[in-house]
Amino acid sequence: MTHGQPHDTPTAAELVEAAREFIEGELAASVDGRLAFLCRVTANVLATAQRELVLGPAQAIAHAERLGSLGFGDDVELAAAIRSGELDDRLVDVTAVVRAAVIDKLRVANPAYLERSGVGVEPEVGHGDDNPAGAAP
Repeated sequence: MTHGQPHDTPTAAELVEAAREFIEGELAASVDGRLAFLCRVTANVLATAQRELVLGPAQAIAHAERLGSLGFGDDVELAAAIRSGELDDRLVDVTAVVRAAVIDKLRVANPAYLERSGVGVEPEVGHGDDNPAGAAP
């Protein structure tokens, strides 16, 4: 066991990274056309999964704390309060919570978008183009 975790190394994130690196490197270099495209798509899917494995737990805690700061336990409660107008007088607070949630989602799904958008958040894990040839993010 490693650092109080029930599983030894490699971690799930490390396994995903190894698979991604194999696909991006050795496999992608040995194929062309449609298979090369599918290698890029698969590598990006694995990069997204890797980022979620690494960033997800801390993001979940931060998201719960942000929701709690508004008095809600989940996104469903927040959405209902927004729809009902209950939070109309707390627009700045609500905007900050929702914006932070969107940024966290982009850190996982498409960190390159954050860079391009000027938000200036560096991708923390994963490599390469996060949206090859127009593949869905």
